[in-house]
Amino acid sequence: MTTAARPTFNPAQGGRGRGEGEGDLSALSKQYSSRDLPGHTKLKYRQTGQNTTAELRGQDFRRELESRERSSKDRGVRGSEAAIAAGSSASHQPPPSKRARLADAANLDADDRDDDDDDEDDSDESDDEAAELLAELQKIKRERAAEAARKEEQKRVEDERIRTETILSGNPLLNMQGGGSMKVKRRWDDDVVFKNCAKDEDKNKDGTFINDTLRSEFHKKFMSKYVQ
Repeated sequence: MTTAARPTFNPAQGGRGRGEGEGDLSALSKQYSSRDLPGHTKLKYRQTGQNTTAELRGQDFRRELESRERSSKDRGVRGSEAAIAAGSSASHQPPPSKRARLADAANLDADDRDDDDDDEDDSDESDDEAAELLAELQKIKRERAAEAARKEEQKRVEDERIRTETILSGNPLLNMQGGGSMKVKRRWDDDVVFKNCAKDEDKNKDGTFINDTLRSEFHKKFMSKYVQ
């Protein structure tokens, strides 16, 4: 039998009577995470070889700077001297003789004349080919323009003929020689919705359609059979 309905005089308290050493759960917890532990509690200092204060105190920066400047200046002077020496060696070379210079000039002139002749022949041939191509292109353009004009004229004549035939056949007064009559082929009320709805219609006709439910043949037969 359950005891859930029985009254309790001592209200339950969390953490009491549930094992040895368990206290009140409302108290602050004694547990903490490893991320909450204090870390980086010491500053990092420069080690030996990392430009510490003692090492920098004993250096002479001015002397080092002057030595680097002197070495750079010495390298520049040596480079300029090498360039001057190369230029002087080139200037001391003996100049070519006059006969050698004339022979070289004659050879260059002969080569230039040959090249000029070849270039002129090539240019003349290319000019002739370009002129022939342009003439052929102009001829093709003229032929195409003449063909387009001829087709346009034929189309205009055909349209005019069709328009004239339409006008003549559409007017009955001008189409009497074709055996046509002046009578109207169909009545004007052949395609209306309300047809044969007049009250003075012929009662002898059978099977005529009347677009009126109260005066149709079916309604009359129905009324005469079941109502009258």
